[in-house]
Amino acid sequence: MLSKFSLFRLFEVGITFLKKSNIRNFSLLFAVGLSLTLAISACSPNASENTGTTQTPNSSPTSQATNSSVVVRIGYQKAATVLYALKAKRELEEALKGSGNSVTWTEFPAGPPMLEALNAGSIDFGYTGEAPPIFAQAAGTPFVYVAYDPWTPKAEAIIVHKDSPIKNVADLKGKKVAFVKGSNTNYLVIKALEKAGLKYTDIKPIFLNPSDGRAAFEGKNVDAWAIWDPFLAAAEKATGTRTLTDATGLAPNLGYYLAAQSFVEKNPEVLKTVLDGVNKVSDWAKNNPTEVAKLLSPVLGIDAAVLETAEKRRDYGVLPLTEEVITKQQEIADAFYKIQLIPKEIKVKEVVWQGNK
Repeated sequence: MLSKFSLFRLFEVGITFLKKSNIRNFSLLFAVGLSLTLAISACSPNASENTGTTQTPNSSPTSQATNSSVVVRIGYQKAATVLYALKAKRELEEALKGSGNSVTWTEFPAGPPMLEALNAGSIDFGYTGEAPPIFAQAAGTPFVYVAYDPWTPKAEAIIVHKDSPIKNVADLKGKKVAFVKGSNTNYLVIKALEKAGLKYTDIKPIFLNPSDGRAAFEGKNVDAWAIWDPFLAAAEKATGTRTLTDATGLAPNLGYYLAAQSFVEKNPEVLKTVLDGVNKVSDWAKNNPTEVAKLLSPVLGIDAAVLETAEKRRDYGVLPLTEEVITKQQEIADAFYKIQLIPKEIKVKEVVWQGNK
């Protein structure tokens, strides 16, 4: 068996290839990433952080414990306010305890690896932005949308330096624009260019994660940067920026709560308990932006005042998907297929849970 080091080295090589390859190879790359996820998990039986129950190296990866109680395995990101707060406050553990159930938590750096874990059967529930579930559905991941989180168009934007000669989106023709490939801001760029009368091919996309994008932007190695909060708020304070456009009238910038299809089918009532817990913390976050900022600041390494700015320009909620929301998500999927970011057309409504009404 390969060592954990060898597997992570192989994963790094794969990431380098991804940055250089054509997105038409997406399905193959997704499969490779999934295989590596499974292999790494096999070499690291204690990789996940368990706060609700203890798993042994020989325990099977299932949401059902041996005594028929349910262990809900949740994937989260530090920057995903509600799930991080839910974990920190430990209120879900208490809510599940009464029915003999429990919860475990696994941290992920971003949405795509979380969706790979969902596909591998390693987690049951998670939260991402608009783009990762579109890629996951195109790759055949068995999941369903169970609720959405109404962010806000003000929480993402295309920015330039204050002294930049670029005055509007139309001026981006032929320019280097940094953003995360397949992200919410990728869609924002597509729609902003379309409104300005430009094509996606009229710019030079530079695919960078938020930290690398920040470095490239500050070093003026790119002409513009499309980014979301709290990284947007941090850049605005630290570097002095000018906003070409935010997502108002262009992109919905929603977040989605997702669950494994098998988990939803077997444990609909447990899922409702989870969503109730998420909704309770969401209400707390909406009414306490200062406290949220203090909670996230040490784990994100971002000043609390910056995080508070970001929190005050977003909205919260745990809402069932409406026809309007499904239509908006379908528009994003269609836009990604049009420029070949996903290999095939998909129908979002086919993977929407009907139990959250």
